[in-house]
Amino acid sequence: MSTAAAARAAPAAPALDIERARYNMVEQQVRTWEVLDQSVLDLLLVVRREEFVPPAYRQLAFTDMEVPLRLTGEDGPYDSGETMFAPKVEARFLQELQVKPHEQVLEIGTGSGHMAALLAHKAQQVLSVEIDPKLAAFAQANLARAGVRNVKVEPGDGAQGWPAHAPYDVIMVSGGLPMLPPGLIAQLKVGGRLAAIVGEPPAMSAQIVTRLSETGYDTLPLFETLAKPLRNAQRPSRFRF
Repeated sequence: MSTAAAARAAPAAPALDIERARYNMVEQQVRTWEVLDQSVLDLLLVVRREEFVPPAYRQLAFTDMEVPLRLTGEDGPYDSGETMFAPKVEARFLQELQVKPHEQVLEIGTGSGHMAALLAHKAQQVLSVEIDPKLAAFAQANLARAGVRNVKVEPGDGAQGWPAHAPYDVIMVSGGLPMLPPGLIAQLKVGGRLAAIVGEPPAMSAQIVTRLSETGYDTLPLFETLAKPLRNAQRPSRFRF
């Protein structure tokens, strides 16, 4: 049989079983990573992650990895250089933030809009700031298609927060921060929580910061990981002697 004939005779690769892949993601990746809040696990079955992944990477939607945000549009391919957090990271942050139905959330780094969609199902309103205009448009389209109406995507640089609408009940930083800017923490209400991945490679820590009073804060380390820093993120001073 010729090579061409063999190729024609070969069976097609099986299509991704979306619902089985989604279930396995929740049970094998997320639940085993100390995410036991049933409302979070249920939400991951409702918010369709594959609808927020660039079409070329849809087969990777449920894998335990960061998915590249490389887009294809009228102007041709576009590589934002950004990625989506792995599913277990998004889920763990969502669990630890304990977002309540009356709360106002600020997300910094909209990306594909998936984390904003998860937050929106928990919160009253989500304001998500994205520095890359093409990603902001991509996220807006994904959120609209998913029927998420309580997220507002603002194009802009949120590395220092978004003081125009502060204070917030919750701040989610969907990217790395070499350090926590004091001005960002100050945009939390008393009792508010901030989630971020802080530090510089190879030592970065996912953490929840809770504002206890006007001047007091508590930091809860969650796990060690790596994340690309936000554009224009503040860096600690380095003195040379």
